[in-house]
Amino acid sequence: MTTWKTSDIPSQSGRTAVVTGTGGLGLEDAIALAAAGAEVIIAGRNLAKGKEAVAKVRQAAPDSSVCFEVLDLANIESITAFGSRLRAKRQSLDLLINNAAVMMPPQRKVTDDGFELQLGTNYLGHFALTAQLLPLLRNGHNPRVVTLSSIASRNRDASINFDDLQAEREYKPMTVYGQSKLACLMFALELQRRSDAAGWGISSMSAHPGISRTDLLPNGAGPNSVLGLWRKYLWFMFQPAAQGALPTLFAATSPEAKGGTYYGPDKLGETRGSPAIAKIPERALDINVAARLWDVSEELTGMTFGAASTDLSNVPPFS
Repeated sequence: MTTWKTSDIPSQSGRTAVVTGTGGLGLEDAIALAAAGAEVIIAGRNLAKGKEAVAKVRQAAPDSSVCFEVLDLANIESITAFGSRLRAKRQSLDLLINNAAVMMPPQRKVTDDGFELQLGTNYLGHFALTAQLLPLLRNGHNPRVVTLSSIASRNRDASINFDDLQAEREYKPMTVYGQSKLACLMFALELQRRSDAAGWGISSMSAHPGISRTDLLPNGAGPNSVLGLWRKYLWFMFQPAAQGALPTLFAATSPEAKGGTYYGPDKLGETRGSPAIAKIPERALDINVAARLWDVSEELTGMTFGAASTDLSNVPPFS
């Protein structure tokens, strides 16, 4: 593909998108989609940051249709409530961008449901959210789900450790972060396989931003951590968040984007550049591990994709 930029986004008029996360890449996604004519729902846990994000989108795209909805990906009850509200308000959804994340807290933390924080927020929260919104997506026009992964998913230590999935026995921040992002990539690929098999009509893709200038490191590892200081003083090594968002936006909007594909930057080992097809780590292609991860995720979250129906009046409540 040639060099691709936000001006190449086709009109998104008539499409509705949910984007998780109120800053960084998520904010850039929301601005670009709104500017292209989409109705954008920004989902995050902090009301003040949500209002600030909406104001920034409206400043960048004055005629945009954008709103904020409370969603805490570290809380299954919040995810269920978000899904219920959207299903009550609308009949369809065209785009879901599973973007929000936490990265490398120095000490092990857990979600409200007792999941390790990175796995619980980055992966299990988005797994549950996608299950909640599946009926709406199935009613959408050319519906797409884009789930954010990371170049950390290809780290040597990144694997799905079923023997210690929640890092209760050993917590290594980067290893656990890599596992969560590998799980996100495997979920995106497995969702496409299941959509094809069940006839859901959903295109599922994954994307990663390379190394981008966001607050993910300072907020996670801490501003005074080695990585936080690296982000502060070696800022020039990180591409702008708007550039890092391009692979996600390409996957979300381009007619050339295909389900079951992984997108990332095209230069310097996929750390920066324009959107291109990214290399999928061999571990992410193991369909047996992916199927097992899906089953485990349904059990942990209490969510099932099998109950989805294009007829919303017949959709049973999610468990």
